Amino acid sequence: MSEQKTMKEKLLTGSAWMTAGSILSRILGAIYIIPWYSWFGADRLQANALYTKGYTVYSIFLMIAISGIPSAVAKQVAYYNSKNEYLISKRLFKVSFWALFMVGVICTVIFWSIAPLISQGDMRIVSIYRSLALALLIIPTMSLLRGYFQGYQEMAPSALSQLLEQFIRIIYMLAATFITIKVLGESYEVGVWQSTFAAFVGAIGGTLILVWYYLRHRQRLNQLAEQSVNRLVVSDLALIKEVFSQAMPFIFIACAMSTFNLIDQFSFPFIFKQLTNYSMEQINAFYALFAGNANKVIMIVVALSTALATTAIPLLSEAVAKKERKLTQKQLLNALELLFFIMLPAVLGMAAVSRPLYLVFYGYDELGIYVLAVSAYMTLAICLFNVLGSLLQGVYENRRAIRYTALGLILKLILQYPLTATLGVFGPILATGISMLLASYFMFSYLYYRFDLQPQKLQFNVNLMAIFSLVMFGGVLLLVTGLTKLFPGNNRFLALGILLCAAIFGAGVYLFLCLKTGIIRKILGEKIEIKLQKIFFIKESSSHEIR
Repeated sequence: MSEQKTMKEKLLTGSAWMTAGSILSRILGAIYIIPWYSWFGADRLQANALYTKGYTVYSIFLMIAISGIPSAVAKQVAYYNSKNEYLISKRLFKVSFWALFMVGVICTVIFWSIAPLISQGDMRIVSIYRSLALALLIIPTMSLLRGYFQGYQEMAPSALSQLLEQFIRIIYMLAATFITIKVLGESYEVGVWQSTFAAFVGAIGGTLILVWYYLRHRQRLNQLAEQSVNRLVVSDLALIKEVFSQAMPFIFIACAMSTFNLIDQFSFPFIFKQLTNYSMEQINAFYALFAGNANKVIMIVVALSTALATTAIPLLSEAVAKKERKLTQKQLLNALELLFFIMLPAVLGMAAVSRPLYLVFYGYDELGIYVLAVSAYMTLAICLFNVLGSLLQGVYENRRAIRYTALGLILKLILQYPLTATLGVFGPILATGISMLLASYFMFSYLYYRFDLQPQKLQFNVNLMAIFSLVMFGGVLLLVTGLTKLFPGNNRFLALGILLCAAIFGAGVYLFLCLKTGIIRKILGEKIEIKLQKIFFIKESSSHEIR
């Protein structure tokens, strides 16, 4: 029981660090859009479409270069550390460093070279692709450092690196765009180029803080290596094979996430050209509404699930390495419970505040508001897919994770045309959501039967969370509707005030209900429950723990 408690504390602490880093990073990545979007003036949708197209393809190369590396390295480092083989973990880091450096060089050269071939005849985007290719030189080694520390259950370096990377990227992006567009009067294409080149600048900052942390703690890591039992004999080549064999499923699933977006990028214009008389400029504007504007906002919530998945993987790997089935079961249920505790109110809350939220970031656009609301509901499917795929890999069920992900992609391809033809701009969103839900269903079903999860307690708690989230949703929707009628208009500052009021009210309602029923103690622990009770002026005796 004490070990299970320790594992849960690790999950909560690690999730807290990764959530803070991911959320703050995503918030920064969303807030910058407010000035950036306005500086392009009449060309803002075209600029956002060009930026989104560049990043969609870049994300595929980024996933190939790094997506599986932090999780795979963290997984293997945690595995060897659990066996007191710290020296092997150290060697794994060293041999992986040079291998990943070469991966970065190769990906950069390939992306740079094929940029004209994948531009779809739009030569404006070639320079965008090539500016993004430069970031691939640095990011693989940065991801390796993050994974190495995650393997020691040290999430703070990764979180701080992620935050600093995003901060530096945005500072450069805003400064360069303002000078380019507002001072020098250059075209929006030049401004977008500067915005995408910022990825390279940010990667330098994110890497430097990790190097500093490594140098600061190198002595402690070396001492652990000296204490290794040295019972296992693993060659350098075998270590590299281990990392890449474990990374491949992560890469496949992460690429699948981007492939869903890539399907939209290449199929949406084709379908709309066939079925409508819209110009390419109008089609790009529609594409920007869901692939650029809405996606940028919902990724704040998706970052929560990514943080949870990143924390859960090394802990699951450690439980599997110790061959403790009950501990593995406990970890799986803890991860799923925490996922629903965070995701249900976040998704429904975002849907409820879609109008003021869209207004704050992009200004008034009725279609854009509806697109954001539908995208918010679909976010739960994305988060489930993200976490369940990672949990499968955490318990070394890599092939099944790939199989179910491939099934989701096939369904996406099948649904894309009919749903887009029927529902227009909403079609790709629903096609992605339905496809990911199906894949998630198969992933959960396998975990349920393979590990005999017995989720009766989980189901009871999730049902309560769903009820509380719906109560919160109804209250927030009424509040937003009332405040909108009381303060009519499309002013951004008014929208921001309504958004803040709704967020505070919604969070208060949800947390209060969870406190009164004891769910907070069950999921987050007694210490956090006591702190929240003081905030809500609730006596300890008035909360009843869920059994």
